[in-house]
Amino acid sequence: MSHQTGIQAGNDVKDIFAKARNGDQYRVIKVVIEAEQLTMGTTGKASKKWDQEYDSLVVPLLEDDVPCYVLYRLDSTNNQGYEWIFLAWSPDNSTVRHKMLYAATRATLKKEFGGGHIKDEIFGNTKDEMNLSGYRKYLTVQAAPLPLTAAEEELRKIKLNEVQTDIGVDTKQQTLQGVAFPIHQDAIAALERFRDKRVNYVQLEVDAEKELIRLSNTEPTELKDLPLRIPKESARYHFFLYKHSHEGDYLESTVFIYSMPGYNCSIRERMLYSSCKNPLVDMVEHSLQIEIEKKLEIDNGDELTGDFLYEEVHPKQHAHKQAFAKPKGPTGKRGVRRITRPAPEGEERD
Repeated sequence: MSHQTGIQAGNDVKDIFAKARNGDQYRVIKVVIEAEQLTMGTTGKASKKWDQEYDSLVVPLLEDDVPCYVLYRLDSTNNQGYEWIFLAWSPDNSTVRHKMLYAATRATLKKEFGGGHIKDEIFGNTKDEMNLSGYRKYLTVQAAPLPLTAAEEELRKIKLNEVQTDIGVDTKQQTLQGVAFPIHQDAIAALERFRDKRVNYVQLEVDAEKELIRLSNTEPTELKDLPLRIPKESARYHFFLYKHSHEGDYLESTVFIYSMPGYNCSIRERMLYSSCKNPLVDMVEHSLQIEIEKKLEIDNGDELTGDFLYEEVHPKQHAHKQAFAKPKGPTGKRGVRRITRPAPEGEERD
């Protein structure tokens, strides 16, 4: 398994994860990053119902200036065993380096533990978000419908009602404003890794049912692989680190690609992706400080050749040539007399 940050779980973590997945020995597990490795912090056993000992076991593990991961076992089960809460603690007082390191490694820990065992995932930077009251508020928010802006309400109506396709001369169409769907934390973490050049490709998709932008793919991608990453039946957003040489200089340019395979997608999907695109790009450029060198819109991956990308990122500066340009005549004059052939004998000159 590849780890995007290069950080892997130590043997102590793997051993305890295996025991935790296969039984009820542990109620809480704390994991930290030390010496570029996921290391076991603290564990605790269950003695009461999960909600009766949540605060006493979880809150003391949260340091004021150091991030950590906490796994807390519920009493409920699914087809893989007990269900767990995964808490990613990132306090405001911690350093930027620690925040980024823990954010970029979160997916690695989830894979090591097993995503099928995790019922809920909480990210927080205050203890009020991580205690039992905060968890219950999280559950309430997840169960409640999201408040909608006017544009989002318009999109909801489109999804619930049949789309009007009869367009005539007098038809008036509304232009939808950009819809800023929330971006899932895993997608943000992947974009942060992309910004730090820990990955060279990020693919995002719109979850129409939950109205979220989710992470779809971060597979290492070379230029020759890029066309294969473009789905033929659904739209996607792609961020690609284009590594190339230009005029003798080695460059790494971020290219944003919006792929929309024409009418293979439903009208609703085309509208959602089109409406979410600009707010997403704005967030990436301004909040994450990722400089996008070129923004592209394509129908299919066959367009993404090396020559095409190079010419898009470095368009040719065409010289303005005035081939066969007619010279201007002298101002205010008819011009000099021209020599004409003498008319043949017997013919009059015009």
